[in-house]
Amino acid sequence: MLEICCGDLASVLAAKAGGARRIELCSGLLEGGLTPSMGLIRAAVASGLPEINVLIRPRPGDFLYTPEELLLMESDIRESIGAGATGVVIGVLTPDGDIDIEACRRLIEVAREAGREAGREHVNITFHRAFDVSRDADKSLEDIIALGFDCVLTSGQAPSAVSGALMLSHLVRRARGRIAIMAGAGVTPANAQELLEVTGVDKLHSTARKPIASRMKFRRPRVPMGAPGTDEYAPLSTSPDVVAKLVAKTHK
Repeated sequence: MLEICCGDLASVLAAKAGGARRIELCSGLLEGGLTPSMGLIRAAVASGLPEINVLIRPRPGDFLYTPEELLLMESDIRESIGAGATGVVIGVLTPDGDIDIEACRRLIEVAREAGREAGREHVNITFHRAFDVSRDADKSLEDIIALGFDCVLTSGQAPSAVSGALMLSHLVRRARGRIAIMAGAGVTPANAQELLEVTGVDKLHSTARKPIASRMKFRRPRVPMGAPGTDEYAPLSTSPDVVAKLVAKTHK
């Protein structure tokens, strides 16, 4: 019932230590998540976690991709599954905010083919939070189901899963078990159980992060390397303690 979003190797190891079985692997969490490096994918696979879903997103910004970007996504899908990933997380929209049926079908076919070549009976394919900025939630959900996705990650088209709880409940009812609905954005141990009870979603998605103190002794704090307001000496990273609390809340 729980997926931990991991943006670095320390987070992968923390997720495993906290008892998680399923992760979404990405980089660039401050930009909404981007495709991770092959080195990180291989390290995550080597960790022994049973379910590793790799985010396929070549750049930050919107979800309208050029033909060249789609080719890059195809290559990333093949390499990720070839390296041992058990699933991929994708999403493409049209200029009008609908699900791009052709592009998604093409990426799904690549994932299924790569799975067969890797000897996998099934590759899990999740439609990510591009759903939350699509024009019509009901139409988008039906298109995603028709394409054969296994899961849709969503905040209920709201800033957080808590504020989108009504829409999440609606999506669960509309899906009628045809696809897994996974609630993400702002999921914490404090609200996880209530979200499951109120919305009826199948899964929860969380970064389970907290600030982790840097081991650097020498520091030059007035030379930032990241986004304004971020602290390079106390970056957010997945915590095994937070993961363990989420596991306890979601496996009762």
